[in-house]
Amino acid sequence: MSVFQRPGRKTWWFEFEYRGRRYRESAGTRSKTLAIEIERKRRREVEESVHGLRQNRDAAILFPVAAAEWLALKKPGWAAKTYVNAKTDVTHLKQSLGKLLLTDITDREIASYQAHRHGEQASNKTINNEVGTLRAILRRYRLWAQVAPDVRTLRVPEDAGRALAREEEERLLRACASSRSRSLWPAVTLALQTGLRHDELRLLRWRQIDFDNSAVTVGQSKTTHGTGRSVSLNGRAVKVFTEWAREFPNRRPSHYVFPSEKVGVATDGRIPAVFDTNPEQPIGSWRVAWTTARRRAGVTCRFHDLRHTTVTRLLELGVPFAVVATIMGWSPATSVRMAKRYGHIGPSAQREAMALLERAEPGAKKQEKAATVQ
Repeated sequence: MSVFQRPGRKTWWFEFEYRGRRYRESAGTRSKTLAIEIERKRRREVEESVHGLRQNRDAAILFPVAAAEWLALKKPGWAAKTYVNAKTDVTHLKQSLGKLLLTDITDREIASYQAHRHGEQASNKTINNEVGTLRAILRRYRLWAQVAPDVRTLRVPEDAGRALAREEEERLLRACASSRSRSLWPAVTLALQTGLRHDELRLLRWRQIDFDNSAVTVGQSKTTHGTGRSVSLNGRAVKVFTEWAREFPNRRPSHYVFPSEKVGVATDGRIPAVFDTNPEQPIGSWRVAWTTARRRAGVTCRFHDLRHTTVTRLLELGVPFAVVATIMGWSPATSVRMAKRYGHIGPSAQREAMALLERAEPGAKKQEKAATVQ
């Protein structure tokens, strides 16, 4: 009998093995005593199910019905983007599993689904996310533990992102400055200077910018630790926000920093002509303008790589990782994984780090002093 807590979590989990299969599930409680009782009950359910003494009648429903109920249950507590992503996952899952009862979904069905999505050129990360949604649905009906030991998680490279070289950044910013979208250059510049995610920038309101204390308060973020965090602004970021604010003399605290706009080409053919601005609505996306700018600059990267660039430069400048994690809004449980994913530390920084070991060796200071005297 084994109950445990995961790093950074307060709820208890349990794990046990029966007939060669390992079952690991959340007890959903902060009480260790209660978690032990839940583990005992769950073990008995498994034993009864294996011997045909117990039937999970609630699970005898079609997958689309169970998925719809799960989405409705989770929607109130989710961010809008999280719900959209989960709904998209369910749409793909229904194409292969739509005619099956939950009780008929086996490890073979899941493996077949993974192969099918591979044939559609879906990435391993996307397929893993979709199987993760399936896992959550099956867990609600206590069915995941029966198939989990034989479900293979597809390998996803940890170094999916990359940091921009200084020369690439300069070319990219020049291309952004000539974009028809006048907000692209300030958005990209601020992403590089703050490390904010795409939607953290896109959904900023003026009340979140503290010019007096040179800081920005992040609104809804991808993670709980990221939501509501305060990020200090350096001089360049403050200058960009200040100059951008002059474009909106009638702005209100509730208005979006990057509002929805319709643009055209001015008479000189260079400067974007804005003919409709709605400060009550945020810009939908910089996708088209961003794609055009990076192609013009000859730089292959994602918008999220701007965040990779910020983290990499902070680490290479010697900023403690704990400070970087706070700025980026990482939870303690994910900081180690993020270090590997975001830490594109260059050779020069590595050489300097290893040189510190030599300087710390016994007698190193005496040798340096003697060399100086000679």
